[in-house]
Amino acid sequence: MTMLKRSPSLTEQTRLYIKERILNNAFGDDGRLPPETELAQSLGVSRTTVREALSKLEKEGAIIRKQGAGTFVNQQGLQIKWRLDEAWSYESVLRANGYTPTVEVLRVSEEEADPQVAQELDIAAGDPILVIEKLFREDETPVILTVNRIPKQFVSGQIRRADVRKPIYEFLAFCCHQQLLYYLSDIVPVVVDARLASLLVVSPDRALLSFDEIGFNANNQPILKAISYFRDDRIRFRLIRRPA
Repeated sequence: MTMLKRSPSLTEQTRLYIKERILNNAFGDDGRLPPETELAQSLGVSRTTVREALSKLEKEGAIIRKQGAGTFVNQQGLQIKWRLDEAWSYESVLRANGYTPTVEVLRVSEEEADPQVAQELDIAAGDPILVIEKLFREDETPVILTVNRIPKQFVSGQIRRADVRKPIYEFLAFCCHQQLLYYLSDIVPVVVDARLASLLVVSPDRALLSFDEIGFNANNQPILKAISYFRDDRIRFRLIRRPA
């Protein structure tokens, strides 16, 4: 029997364990999962924990429940490498797509917040902000450009080069003592300018998808303005949509 630990989240551990078994084709040719009671007994957790974990897997599309027949692996849903409603590090996104990621820090600078950024970050126009610009490559091919703007009031101590290479939520935690709780995100098509075309090695005037996001802490205070640009010939967005 596999015993799961009580930390950090028993439901999440259960979800990850079942997901790993799914990816390892542990449920046979028909992909049918054991009943909840059997899973609970084998993992040493409650049936409620298993049910919650399965609900999460169903929501992300990894399994499908058929009334009267049971719970089955959803091979179509497994094609989704990462979910748009979850904040992943871009290194993890590239690994999920089968690539070896590298990160280049292009710029770390201080600038004054323009009126729009100031409004989005709930600071005064002209207040100092830290700007971190990074280029993510997959197997040496540039695929994602990010520009993060953080109110300087949150930044504590001396910033090292190694710090800005971290995923942004780690940088906020270690260098700003801020926990990134969630993003408010807009998915926006943009026309590539000369600099963006040069960095991502695409044709000028080509349209790309971008994420235009504001990150908030647990107090609903904006702590980050982030813009990410994606080469959609390398990174594809796919999601499962269900009737409301």
